[in-house]
Amino acid sequence: MARTPKPLPSLDWLTPRVKISRAISLASFISLGALLLVWNLAFADLHGARIWVVIGIQLIPLLLVAPGMISGSPRAHAWTCFIVNLYFIQGVLAAIDPARMVYGWLEAMISLTLFISALLYTRWSYQYERKAGGES
Repeated sequence: MARTPKPLPSLDWLTPRVKISRAISLASFISLGALLLVWNLAFADLHGARIWVVIGIQLIPLLLVAPGMISGSPRAHAWTCFIVNLYFIQGVLAAIDPARMVYGWLEAMISLTLFISALLYTRWSYQYERKAGGES
């Protein structure tokens, strides 16, 4: 016996949620990039490593999805959910070190916020597109 499909939420219900989740995901995306830049430029002890190499390696994954995040692509937001897990792991590992605890907690919280908001944006924007296209 096949399951009956759940009806899609109304456009009135979806519209504010899409806007809010997009704003939160974009703000946390920019915050994560800014945190990585500020930490590496001002506070990180890189033990003689070239700072531009470290920043480049840390920012390349974010830069790959940046055009789609800025344009509001649900697919880019979905890919961001995969990529941001690297930063969450890095933040948790940094939070264990007493010298980098604040940075680690900030990175973990920002990446968790980005993950949740990008995931919700992806879900709600696809539902919005389906509902706007006439599906019920």
